[in-house]
Order: sequence, then C-alpha cells, then structure tokens
Amino acid sequence: MIKNVKKTVRAMPIIALSVVSSVALLTACQGQTETKQSSASQPSLAGKRIPGSVIDLSQWKITLPMDSNRDGKIDEVGPPHIDRLLEPRFFYATDAGVVFAAPNKAVTTSGSTNTRSELRQMIDAKGSTKAPGNNFALAAHPKASRYGSIGGKLSATLAVNHVAVEAKNPNKKPAFSVVVGQIHAGKDSKMAKGFGYGNEPLKIYYKKWPDHEYGSVFWTYERNLEQDDPNRTDIAFPVWGNVWDNPEDPGEAGLKLDETFSYVVDVDGSVMNLTFTGEGKQTIEYSVDLSNNVDPYGKVDELDNPKGYSGDWFYFKAGAYNQCSSKDQEGMWYAGCAGTGLWEKDSQAGHYAQATFRSITLN
Repeated sequence: MIKNVKKTVRAMPIIALSVVSSVALLTACQGQTETKQSSASQPSLAGKRIPGSVIDLSQWKITLPMDSNRDGKIDEVGPPHIDRLLEPRFFYATDAGVVFAAPNKAVTTSGSTNTRSELRQMIDAKGSTKAPGNNFALAAHPKASRYGSIGGKLSATLAVNHVAVEAKNPNKKPAFSVVVGQIHAGKDSKMAKGFGYGNEPLKIYYKKWPDHEYGSVFWTYERNLEQDDPNRTDIAFPVWGNVWDNPEDPGEAGLKLDETFSYVVDVDGSVMNLTFTGEGKQTIEYSVDLSNNVDPYGKVDELDNPKGYSGDWFYFKAGAYNQCSSKDQEGMWYAGCAGTGLWEKDSQAGHYAQATFRSITLN
C-alpha cells in the first residue's frame, strides 16, 4: 500500500506566482510574503491550498509553464520556498490531492517544445542540479560512489483529469497525451563519450483520443544514443490499453479520465523495476537492466547502446508534462495542438493537460 507523505505547514505565507499589469511577482520567493493581484487577473483561490501542506516537497524543485518576472526563463522554485508555493492555475492542492496543470501553449524549458508543471528530484536541496550529490547513478556506473545515491525509488498515486482535445496532426504519437512520471538522464558535455545525452530511460504516459471514453497507460524507454542518431527513439510498452500509435478505442482494458492508479519505479542497483496498480486492474510489472541493451522481454536490442545508461546520472520527475506540443513542424513530437497562450481561454477550450496526485513519495 502506498502511503501519502504529509507535511503540515502552519502560519506560513503563501508564495504566489502571477503576472499583474506586466509586473513580475516572482520576488515573493526572495522574501515577499504576499502578492496582490487585480481582480481581473487573479485566478480563484476558492478551495485551493498550498501543495506543501499535502505532500513532502523538501526534495523537489518545480518547473511551471510561465515567466512571471519576464526574464526570458521559465519559472522554477526549489527548497525551501516550494514548501509555501501556491500557483492557482498550475500548481495547487485540493481535497483530491495536488493538481498539476500545463496548457498546450506557454513558456517551455530550453530543451523542449512541450509545457510542464513538473517536479524535479533534488537529493541535496542546497546543491546545483548537476552536482553529483544531487543525482543518482546505477551500481554499474564506474564512479557510482560519487553520487547522491545508487538507485532510488519513486512511488505515486494519481488520476489524470484532462488531456488536449484538438491537434492538427492527430496521428503523431504524442498527441492527446501527458507524461506523469520520468527518469531523466543528465546531459553533460564533460561525460565520457557515449553518455550524457540527456535521454530518458523512462516516461510514464496517459493518452486518450478525443472521441474515446477510455484512455491508455503505457511507458517508454529511449535508446541511449546521440541526438542525431536515426535509431534514437522511444519504444513504448503497454500497461492498460494501447500504446501511443494505436488509434483504436481501448475500451474497458484502458483507463478513464479521473480514474486513480499508482506506479512504483524502483531502481535497485542497475535494474529498473516498474509496478502499476489500479482498482479493478491487473497489476502490471516490468524489469529491465539499464546498464545493457537487453529489453524488458529479455531480447537484445542491437540498435541500443550496448552499455545502456551505465555511465549516466539520473533524477526522478513527477507531475504533468504535456506532450501535445502546439508547434506544427516536421518530426514526430509536433502534433500542432490548439492553444492561444491565454490560460483563461485555453482552459475553457480544453487545450491543456492536468493530473491530480494523491501522493508522491521518494525513498
């Protein structure tokens, strides 16, 4: 049974991130205890509270789909300020759990065309994100002892509430989907040749086509190859329902919006163990050694890196990473999903992704 880790926050000022009359309010993170907004621009706070009062955020940094201080960079808030952060559009808590929302069109990180309201693991809350002590490695890593841990475990219970409903290129794999959990490998030019590409050995997806009652849960593994290598691709493995290139309605084999499910990602030594559970659903488990090129079915993938991810460093991510890019261009990732960039309009039109987490636990 997955238990929610709760952290009581009392008499703490709320940090709110919003733009009012083109004035940035991110300075709240530097000591401002309250932000005032015009009635025309202030999202409702009714029934919303600080996520840090529900989930232990002491080892997480959040990335939000906004640039509140207009510095040309996406907003990120880490410990200790994240404990009292409340963003009433994209990151807040309700009786159901902690809500993460990401519109189709908004500010993105430099390496992505997709928006996110997503947590990034911080093993050492005071360290830089690339510091070895702030990340974990596989036991097979030749310098594993330098890192914050060898392996690690992420558990979560959640429900996906919404995915994008309109795409110019609906047959592109990521359309109408959201990633709710990840293991991301670090990108570092100083790494030995063959590693440090910034690839993702794990992304957990939920995808639902607009005319379907049920969606599908699946996960992907990205071959650890250079960016311009034609064999660098994400390989999908089913959990409930279909994988991302199947337009058929999964029916009751899949999962409806707002249905709760859980995942556990346990990297033990060099082996990634995945467990998916849901009420009325068959428990699905996978195991794959991330230090070689043998897939979860025991077959050698001749196109993958023979050493897998054994030379990389990693961090967990959890939240809502909207996969329905609003960009329309060549490449599988650009579904051309609808969006104006105005949250008030886009949320009403369904041009966003959202997930509510009852628990997120790091071990």
